[in-house]
Amino acid sequence: QVQLVESGGGLVQPGGSLRLSCAASGFTLENYAIGWFRQAPGMEREGVSCISNRNGRTDHADSVKGRFTISRDNAKNTVYLQMNNLKPEDTAAYYCAADRGLPGFCTLSIQPYNYWGQGTQVTVSS
Repeated sequence: QVQLVESGGGLVQPGGSLRLSCAASGFTLENYAIGWFRQAPGMEREGVSCISNRNGRTDHADSVKGRFTISRDNAKNTVYLQMNNLKPEDTAAYYCAADRGLPGFCTLSIQPYNYWGQGTQVTVSS
């Protein structure tokens, strides 16, 4: 059974850090591009960061560049999203998703992603 499980969300003060994890079961994560997406109440889901299979090419939304880093640990079948200098506008439910897609490529667009996790809540507030 293909499954993605996110963890690591929580409440953090502005300027703080969190590391989200996306653990896969039922398939080998390194063969897929992985994206992190977020959705705030009343807003559309948006792409945050992604990492390709094969060469580990990454992409980030402009709003998180320089603050968020995506990485993968193939031995643990897990992808991470390190989030630093968090801002209140980063508050959202965060989801990871997997796309078999093109080798060495990833996208922040939602459409190609086949498998989705259930999400983890990140709240940035003082």
